[in-house]
Amino acid sequence: MDLIPEPRRADFRPGAPRLRLGPATTSAAGPGTEGVAGWLRRELGAATGFAFPEAAPGARGDVRLALDAGLAGEEYRLVIAGDGVELAGGSAAGVFWGAQTLRQLLGPDAYRRAPLPGRVWELPHGVVDDGPRFGWRGMMLDVARHFMPKDGVLRYIDLLAAHKLNVLHLHLTDDQGWRVEIKRHPRLTEVGAWRPRSRWGHRASPLWNETPHGGHYTQDDIREIVAYAAQRHVRVVPEIDVPGHSQAAIAAYPELGNTDVVDTAALGVWDDWGVSENVLAPSEAVLRFYEGVFEELLELFPAEVSPFVHVGGDECPKAQWRASAAAQARIRDLGLDGEDGLQSWFIRHFDRWLAERGRRLIGWDEILEGGLAPGAAVSSWRGYAGGVAAAEAGHDVVMCPQEHVYLDHRQAAGPDEPMPIGYVRTLADVYRFEPVPPTLSPEAAAHVLGAQANLWTEVTENQSRVDYQAFPRLAAFAEVVWSRLPEPAKRDAEAFEARMAGHYARLDALGVDYRPPGGPSPRQRRPGVRGRPIEGEPPIV
Repeated sequence: MDLIPEPRRADFRPGAPRLRLGPATTSAAGPGTEGVAGWLRRELGAATGFAFPEAAPGARGDVRLALDAGLAGEEYRLVIAGDGVELAGGSAAGVFWGAQTLRQLLGPDAYRRAPLPGRVWELPHGVVDDGPRFGWRGMMLDVARHFMPKDGVLRYIDLLAAHKLNVLHLHLTDDQGWRVEIKRHPRLTEVGAWRPRSRWGHRASPLWNETPHGGHYTQDDIREIVAYAAQRHVRVVPEIDVPGHSQAAIAAYPELGNTDVVDTAALGVWDDWGVSENVLAPSEAVLRFYEGVFEELLELFPAEVSPFVHVGGDECPKAQWRASAAAQARIRDLGLDGEDGLQSWFIRHFDRWLAERGRRLIGWDEILEGGLAPGAAVSSWRGYAGGVAAAEAGHDVVMCPQEHVYLDHRQAAGPDEPMPIGYVRTLADVYRFEPVPPTLSPEAAAHVLGAQANLWTEVTENQSRVDYQAFPRLAAFAEVVWSRLPEPAKRDAEAFEARMAGHYARLDALGVDYRPPGGPSPRQRRPGVRGRPIEGEPPIV
């Protein structure tokens, strides 16, 4: 049936009668499933033209949704027979993932927004029992380097949900832009959300795009995004990067920078890629400023749908702190171990601050340096090593090693790949990614919450380019984190790619501008724009 991700058990009877849906097909939502039923009526109603009305009181209904206490939260059981569809889940989320499977079984046209003439809607008789391997099945989208308007973010939430992915990590701030409205600090978006131009290609490229670039989400935009995601059982994890990757904030409020060594008033939002040397000053005033930022952020991302807050904590150059008399005095006053200790002090402050407010801090694996509070979690991007160390120390981990699941990395070695970055990571390579290293003890392995595919956007300038880099590889990643696959060497990548033949038709119906299996189309190429390809096989570190 070309189901992606592959379910734990799916039994269909070839040649058996099929269940036909039509204008008279009714639905019945048991207690706790009303939201999923509404989603089904909207999405399938748009594609089929059928209303799927609620069954009359006392009637059984043709498509029946229910909760089942015998199933784990995200598990579901889907039964299709002559008397209709029974879909049960351990929670509303489980029912929702089952509804995604039901949609796949209806065929690619079930993803369209209006009915096609003459279409017959049938379902095969059979049973699907399914549930996820990991609770954290995520994608990070960098909207700081290149802004993605709100409608594009909502579209990606739908794409994640269609693949049973349940976390959207939004990288909201960086040197090149600040993307979320903070009312008490309006210049963060008035100034920090705009840069005058952008490097065209990798930072070694001599080319520039002279068009000013920017944009931000209002607070109501964020509330809408979070609510839209929650309806689809997707959590949104916001990231505010500190103390590095902060030039956009410093451009807006120069007092945030190291003013005793840099003329911060002369800084603008950075127009280049890489890592800026302009980092936050380690002062109490800066801490108070960012506490205000996080106070507003926590109101926008309620704990029940966004328990984690990402603080970045990566790639913080120390040159300005070494040259700053104020930073050196802070190191002495706090009794810290040099500039690295200062970075750890900064992160630990917000670790405690967030914990006091019932939230959990998560950051890139550099935050391990200097120690973490027990509730903090780690995004392991510099290979597996940081995640292994964190898990063995009792911290929860999200595996996202750059060598394996950075979707901005190129998909083939040929000359036609647009702005090629990093190692070659094919569809089959991503399919063989394993989130839990075999070196982990069973106790430590239990701390691997799941995994995340990251898509940075320095050379990914619009929605079509994001689509090209994400798909079809995100479908392979989705199967890795949902399905219980054999060890990487035993995974049947060829069988997966055969199932992708049917899935491409779904992506077509969704309007996804994916990379074709035979290579990029002419309009997807970027000839002559320099990237940063890395040759050879990526290390497993």
